[in-house]
Amino acid sequence: MLLLLQQRGRLTAEQLAAELEVSVRTIYRDLEALSASGVPVYSEPGRNGGSQLVQGYRTRLTGLTTKEAEALFASGISGPIGELGLGTVLGAAQLKLLAALPKELAERAALAQQRFHFDAPGWFRGERNDPHLAALSSAVWEDRCVAIEYRHPGSSKPAPRRLEPLGLVCKGGVWYLVATRDGEMRTYRVSRIQTLTVLDEQFDRPPDFDLERYWDATVATVETLPPPVDVVVRASSAGLDALRPMTHHFGVVLVAHETADDSGWHECRLVFENLDDAFIDLIRLAADVEVLTPAALRATVAGAARAMTALYSASTRSSTSSRRRVR
Repeated sequence: MLLLLQQRGRLTAEQLAAELEVSVRTIYRDLEALSASGVPVYSEPGRNGGSQLVQGYRTRLTGLTTKEAEALFASGISGPIGELGLGTVLGAAQLKLLAALPKELAERAALAQQRFHFDAPGWFRGERNDPHLAALSSAVWEDRCVAIEYRHPGSSKPAPRRLEPLGLVCKGGVWYLVATRDGEMRTYRVSRIQTLTVLDEQFDRPPDFDLERYWDATVATVETLPPPVDVVVRASSAGLDALRPMTHHFGVVLVAHETADDSGWHECRLVFENLDDAFIDLIRLAADVEVLTPAALRATVAGAARAMTALYSASTRSSTSSRRRVR
């Protein structure tokens, strides 16, 4: 409450209650407590009344230069921090920082947010598929083991894993979990975790583990692997709408799409991490997307489509015969 009054000036009890998510009665009690502790806060009744601090009263945060204050508020971390379940914590920290800064620094810091904004994820990014991220964050903080079911690339069934989570890394807007499994260091894409249970059991972190150094080595290894796969498809309007939110997966990027032709279909170019991921993501779009290239992926999708047609044709014949016998 002190920080809000210091930063925003006069506020009514109702405004304070809404901001702090407490009752108006609690606000009045806390105002009395502030006053009793020596904070020069006073209230004015009436239509234009409210509570405010005596002009000039401020807490101070010393040691920050103007450039340092600007840099703190220009940092584009609100998105990733929010995904970890720490969005309100970041907001409270920024409020405290603004309230503690001298007026001239606070003004410059606030202006930085209006001049610089960092939007790390790519275009056409849909809802995130990381429902377990906040729970993983808690497990990392508390050094607790987790039990997960993880879908590896190219696998249709998730595999159970028991992990000791050491850290989380956000790379290009995508979250990765660094963990030990049976004593070996592993990296897992968070969006591929199907289920997660935080266990009561705690573990001892390796004393020499350095997350940044490990990740730098991992990135260097990944960047020597074969390049991603370019895929060209034809998509109906419904198919195009389905392709856009797919870009929450790492390596799935809708690079470009042509305007609809006379038939209403669009030609799109996408980038996938590998052919297995491309098959899994595209086969579920059924007849709304046709793979044009690469030829190997087109053949795989066509083979799956023929197998499904044969299966459903046989099922239909069997069901028809059964109905006839019943009659």
